Amino acid sequence: MLSLSIASPSTITFPPKTHFPIPKSTFNGIKIQKHHCPIHVPPQTASFRNASASSVVMMAKREEELKEIRAKTTEEINEEVVDLKGELLMLRLQKSARNEFKSSEFGRMRKRIARMLTVKREREVEEGINKRLSRKLDRQWKKSIVVRPPPSLKKLQEEEAAAAEAEKSA
Repeated sequence: MLSLSIASPSTITFPPKTHFPIPKSTFNGIKIQKHHCPIHVPPQTASFRNASASSVVMMAKREEELKEIRAKTTEEINEEVVDLKGELLMLRLQKSARNEFKSSEFGRMRKRIARMLTVKREREVEEGINKRLSRKLDRQWKKSIVVRPPPSLKKLQEEEAAAAEAEKSA
């Protein structure tokens, strides 16, 4: 408790602190006793087996895709990267316009672009091009890109033109 003396401003007295003993615990942890009771483990479910099989299939597809990418020339890889980036832009526009689209396409395209750029960089390393020069070449390549509509937009424009022709002829 705190006691104050109002009579003289210089006398403030505090009672001595009383220390309460902290009770000691007798808790020393939990003892786990082994009981010899049989534990029933259910067999693997079908969904688990399918998940592992599907991951193996996905790995095979990825390996196949990498073989396909490695078979291409660097120029073809550059062209496809430009096309895929255009497709990615179209997906973003569809998303912003709130049109229907597959959201999984974002990741699929980004990963495909990354794989292509990885193969391109692997080839540069084999040629002995260091990182600094590689970045410089990338900047030059990006400046040299001629803007063109992505393949999906070309396809959409062709369909619209065909529909317009069909209306004119009808």
